[in-house]
Amino acid sequence: MVGQYVSLTPAGKGRLKGLCPFHNEKTPSFQVDTEQGYYYCFGCKAGGDLFSFVQRTENLSFGDALRKLAEQAGVTVETRYGEKSSRDIYEVNAFALEYFRNSLSGVGLDYFHARGLTEETIAKFELGYAPDGWDGLLSLAKSRGLNERQLLEAGLLSENTQTGRVYDRFRGRVMFPIRDHLSRLVGFGGRVLGDEKPKYLNTPETEAFKKGELLYGLNFARSAAQNASPDGGGELIVVEGYMDVIALHQAGFETAAATLGTALTADHATLLARLDVQKLALMFDRDEAGLKATLSGLDQVVGSKLRVRATRVPSGKDPADAVMAGELHAIRQALASGLDEVHYRVEAAIQKYGVSTTEGKRRILMELLPRMQNLDPFDESAKEMRRLACDPLGLKPEALNDWIANKAKRKTLTDTHLAGMSSQHSGDHELALLRQILLAPALLAKLDGQTPWQNETVKKVMLAARGAKSSEEILEVFRGQPEEQLLIRLLFEGRDPRSHSRANAEQFEQKVGAYAAAAVDDIQSGLSIDSLRTEKDLLARQMASASPEEKRALLTQISELQRAIEAEKRVRRMQA
Repeated sequence: MVGQYVSLTPAGKGRLKGLCPFHNEKTPSFQVDTEQGYYYCFGCKAGGDLFSFVQRTENLSFGDALRKLAEQAGVTVETRYGEKSSRDIYEVNAFALEYFRNSLSGVGLDYFHARGLTEETIAKFELGYAPDGWDGLLSLAKSRGLNERQLLEAGLLSENTQTGRVYDRFRGRVMFPIRDHLSRLVGFGGRVLGDEKPKYLNTPETEAFKKGELLYGLNFARSAAQNASPDGGGELIVVEGYMDVIALHQAGFETAAATLGTALTADHATLLARLDVQKLALMFDRDEAGLKATLSGLDQVVGSKLRVRATRVPSGKDPADAVMAGELHAIRQALASGLDEVHYRVEAAIQKYGVSTTEGKRRILMELLPRMQNLDPFDESAKEMRRLACDPLGLKPEALNDWIANKAKRKTLTDTHLAGMSSQHSGDHELALLRQILLAPALLAKLDGQTPWQNETVKKVMLAARGAKSSEEILEVFRGQPEEQLLIRLLFEGRDPRSHSRANAEQFEQKVGAYAAAAVDDIQSGLSIDSLRTEKDLLARQMASASPEEKRALLTQISELQRAIEAEKRVRRMQA
């Protein structure tokens, strides 16, 4: 059974291995024990028996998984009296579909023809019509042995709560059968042909129909998206309406699907990621501001699992009208461009706060943090966002990752932390420490006196400032000397321009005190790590011209330096 979903090869006695179906991987970590009857993935830790495997891969309840396996084994599973089964709903929906399909003539068929649909497309999407009248479906159902309870549970009837009367839910509407990703008939959508309200009406929430988990047309688009991508992932086109999906499929854009009147949800993202869909192109009838609003409001989980772009329909039309107008080339151009969600979030944050000040950089990082904090290498969106943020903010990728990994430091992103992440020369790192000393001279007592200063001015000031109790005393030592201007500038940059009032001044001093505890330890540790990395890089460059024997010695030294760097990082995390 597992072999229907995973390509398995022998991995020892009674064991098979393959690529895990529950997460992306290139090296097989998924194993099946044929003797014990269980599976386990050493990558994502998923495991269980055959029933749990079918439940997870097919998104089924235990009962439906049991019935599926029983059908394949040729065994009949009896349902106890009163026990609800979504399978009953599928069968009742199939009866309703037959009724709607047989009723497709006259105004219903004329509507679909007027929208440019061919007979082949109408048949492919099983389009139908619900006739006017209050009990056409109900009367036929009773003649076929179905009762009101079954139709109500499937969402095909409505009930007047005051009179208790039941009647057909869908009347005078063209009908769109809705199937889930396994092609199970879970519900319907209906559109009026006149001006009645609501224009669109869906099956209400049932055991089988949960609109926040469904995408119309996904049963067709899923395989098309996978076949269209060399790596098996593919991009799905997400539109807003049934007719948009159908028109795009008829025009050859067979990876189109639509939400059912909802935004993309975390449930959608989880399902699509499990189906190996990696990218989404949102194609809506909106202007540039609308596209940006869509991206900025996107569920964090959707963005973390999928790469998302927003595209604008040509000429402001919806996709179905664009197809009818013959604008296929324009649709292809739109799909080839669009706003990337990751790039948009980074660019919007930079435009909002600017990168010319430390405070601006701090706000940018804190705004982007929810989307880039996942350090899982399989989260391509988070990885790309970190990469895009590093260059304009002048950050070292390794340092940014270290900050993200340290939950304590995430809560209080200080100037010291930002300086430590800077990709600029370590001299800037030292100037950041000097600024902290000027703001709170008491920090001088925490210095160990052994820091290897690279900036000569910083070295000179640190030596001369010993014993000083205020920034004024430090400035007095360098009155009239070249270093005075630097000290004044650093002191000015460190002061909060809003701290003119007594209350603001007190708040500022409290802020300095809060930062002080971590400032020196963090910067000295950062300088130590920078020094170790510099030495490691120097040895690595020497490898190119070294003899084999020398290379072995260099590798040993490089390995020892890397262990020292990791040890220093662990100390920093423990102190945070």
